[in-house]
Amino acid sequence: QVQLVESGGGLVQAGGSLRLSCAASGRTFSTYTMGWFRQAPGKEREFVAAISWSGGNTYYADSVKGRFTISRDNAKNTVYLQMNSLKPEDTAVYYCAALNRIYSGSYDARNSYKYDSWGQGTQVTVSS
Repeated sequence: QVQLVESGGGLVQAGGSLRLSCAASGRTFSTYTMGWFRQAPGKEREFVAAISWSGGNTYYADSVKGRFTISRDNAKNTVYLQMNSLKPEDTAVYYCAALNRIYSGSYDARNSYKYDSWGQGTQVTVSS
């Protein structure tokens, strides 16, 4: 497993941008598919985006496609989520997670139950 620490959350006006970072410990970071999820008050945790170990494949929820971009820097053990054109409905706690290495691909990457390492979360609040 890897240990994950998110940063970069905050308060932003609608239409603004934020970049979240997730720093991972451990020498095996580059072997994991990484995902971002979010959870708004009173709602279930939902998939946002994921990126394969090499960065060659990315997956997005329909609600963020075209506005959010996931990327990673394996040399820095970090995965990023660039969020543009933010909307009030993007308000949530954002979590990064590492997919259990027995899984891969779009279907598995969208399922939170297949991730076995999670960060503590970072709050994103978008005001209207």
